[in-house]
Amino acid sequence: MNSKNSKVLYLYAFFDYIVAAIAWTLLYIFRKKVIEQVSFQLGDLLQDSKYILGVLLVSLFWMNIYFITGSYTNIYRKSRLKENLKTVFTAIVGCIVIFFGLILDDIVKDYRSYYISISFLFSVHLGLTLFFRNTVLHFSKKQLKKGSVYFNTLIVGSNHKAVMLYEELTEKSKSVGNKFLGFVEVNNKSANGLKTYIPQLGSVDDIKQIIDEKEIEEVIIAIETSEHDQINSIINTLANSEVVLKIIPDMYDILTGYAKMNNVLGTALIEIYPDLMPRWEKNLKRILDILLSSLFIILLLPVYLYTGIRVLLSSKGNIFYTQERIGLFGRPFQIIKFRSMRTDAETNGPALSSKNDTRITSWGRVMRKWRLDEIPQFFNVLKGEMSLVGPRPERKFYVDQIIEKAPHYRHIQRVKPGITSLGMVKYGYAENVSQMIDRLKFDIIYIENISILMDIKIMIYTMITLLQGRGK
Repeated sequence: MNSKNSKVLYLYAFFDYIVAAIAWTLLYIFRKKVIEQVSFQLGDLLQDSKYILGVLLVSLFWMNIYFITGSYTNIYRKSRLKENLKTVFTAIVGCIVIFFGLILDDIVKDYRSYYISISFLFSVHLGLTLFFRNTVLHFSKKQLKKGSVYFNTLIVGSNHKAVMLYEELTEKSKSVGNKFLGFVEVNNKSANGLKTYIPQLGSVDDIKQIIDEKEIEEVIIAIETSEHDQINSIINTLANSEVVLKIIPDMYDILTGYAKMNNVLGTALIEIYPDLMPRWEKNLKRILDILLSSLFIILLLPVYLYTGIRVLLSSKGNIFYTQERIGLFGRPFQIIKFRSMRTDAETNGPALSSKNDTRITSWGRVMRKWRLDEIPQFFNVLKGEMSLVGPRPERKFYVDQIIEKAPHYRHIQRVKPGITSLGMVKYGYAENVSQMIDRLKFDIIYIENISILMDIKIMIYTMITLLQGRGK
């Protein structure tokens, strides 16, 4: 799926670029011929540096605005109606920006020329974009219906409800894109019904391994929704997996609005996607991470130099300290910090720091109070391993202990770890696993309410904490 999706997305983006160039070219010709009414030949285009620069910059502008608004995501999961509405909205915003940035400063005889120009650009650009996008979307949907493209799917459960679901999704005259590779049984219940259709791949305890080995993209939970504990356990297990999770709803779920349908003829299911934020907001968060981290690194260069020298003078050892932490979807990465402890701090194994920890150097205590030891992590942010705001990452040694007591910890691995977090603002550093679990509730609250606005609020509160020297 991934390779085919990438090829179609490249085609999608290619048409966007070509359409932007064509629309700008037609606008340029229209203004010369109709608005300015000057003698103009098509051959003059390549000799006009203003046109060449304009068509390059405008095309790149449209590509960037489409990227930010999330146009270049999985093409096979797109709803044509939603994509068309988003295209119209993006075209309106983009044309307004171009109008004020490039068209408004042109010298014209009267202001009606402005309105005519922007209306022409909007109509041509939107019309061509919708035509080519719908052509690509139609092609992709046709691939799904023919079964040449599909989502590797695993069913959890083997009861009568699972059999009915399988029959409903496979007996349609047109495929909805699911390729059922097998099922896993729950509570050792009889699997005779579903086993006649697809193979049993193991039990629910093997689900993570099966997902990795079979490259599963969708998991459908087909057990009774009254078995809430079992469903919660499965959701917690899969929280940090990059799979789309779907649950067969009961009447209560339908009446309360949890069940969704992707199309009119589709099956109503509760859908849980790996992404917690709308694509445009997720992209904007990443852009802000890059811009602000770059700015902080430049502005804090004197602080980096001073802090590094003080670390060298405080005790023997390196200036920086790297340590493996667990990040997005449970992937390990090397976090960078200014060293605040002696080099022999963990000769007896991993140990969390405490308020009166003798392993912390005198300068290390100052750094921790003002969070200076954390500022090298702006480089982790630039690398894409971390974000400015997100749950603090922990070592696998402690992650395993936390999950054993609080399985819902896996949910915070659905977002990138951060330099600061709601847990850090509300709770501070944790000195043991119990405190980590206590802080966890704030991180769960964050991911359930994640937004750019929430990030801004947390960064403001973090700055207040730093200015007041209340770090610990």
